[in-house]
Amino acid sequence: MSLPISCHNDQFGTIGQIEPSHLAEIAAQGYKSVINNRPDGEGGPDQPTNASIQAEAEKLGLNYAYLPVVPSAITVDQVREMAHLLKTMPGPVLAFCRSGARSTNLYQLSLQVK
Repeated sequence: MSLPISCHNDQFGTIGQIEPSHLAEIAAQGYKSVINNRPDGEGGPDQPTNASIQAEAEKLGLNYAYLPVVPSAITVDQVREMAHLLKTMPGPVLAFCRSGARSTNLYQLSLQVK
C-alpha cells in the first residue's frame, strides 16, 4: 500500500503521522528530506518519537529536521525556520504532522517569507 502523500508540487509533499518503517517507502518515492512538525507526545504514548523517526531517516540517508509546532499557535519564527529549511534541504521534501494539515499550513505561510 502506498503512503497517502499530498504532493503540493514536485519539490514538496505532506502526510499525516508516519512510522519509522514508512521511511524506506518515502525514500523509494524519491524524497531526500523529511521535516517533522509534530511535537513529541502530542498523540500519547503510541506516537512514534522524533528520535526513532530521525534515527531511521538518517540510516536511510535522508536529511531530517524537527520543527514541532502547535496547530493553533504557529509563530513567525517557526514560519521563518520552515522557509529556511525548504530553501536549504535537498528536495523533494516531505513534511508531516498528525494529519498533514499543520505542515500544509506552515508550508503555505513559509511561501510568503521573502
